[in-house]
Amino acid sequence: MDTQVSTLLQRLRDGDSGASDELMPLMFEELRRVAARYLRKERSNHTLQATALVNEVYLRLFGGETPQLADRAHFLALASQAMRRILVDHARTRNSNKRGGDAQRVTWNPALLAGAAPEIQLLELDLALDALAAEEPRLARAVELHYFGGLTAEEAAEVTGRTVHAARHDLRFAHAWLRRRLAGE
Repeated sequence: MDTQVSTLLQRLRDGDSGASDELMPLMFEELRRVAARYLRKERSNHTLQATALVNEVYLRLFGGETPQLADRAHFLALASQAMRRILVDHARTRNSNKRGGDAQRVTWNPALLAGAAPEIQLLELDLALDALAAEEPRLARAVELHYFGGLTAEEAAEVTGRTVHAARHDLRFAHAWLRRRLAGE
């Protein structure tokens, strides 16, 4: 399968937009597993299902300008990043509608997160990841690749061009940074 995926990615880079229609069936089950992993962390009555999330990813990735995808791991990284963005957008829309879009802001109290709804946790994590990306983009990308994309440290190292040891170090450091940020330190 990796050979087929590599061939299709090369065709995409060469401008064959039809290759995306062949790529998705090959990658569908793997993307569906990543989507299911994301959705397990969401509320039980979430309106998006794994298949719908994969379809949204397809539209985001191939609905406009075709991305330049280096390899399977790069494709999975972009797809997982798109899934994260779709779920965050969905949570923001739901919260905006639920709470009346013009609600007054309050100061964040980390203790509130403990019993918070999953979409609130996702939004807080998204804000923390954005802050990490502003400070240390490499570390934020490591988190996205590993925790959201489901890539192993070896695959994340391959995508980022770093050693496996450096990729693991980045993940440990990013995890500690996020934990402190979410705790309000």
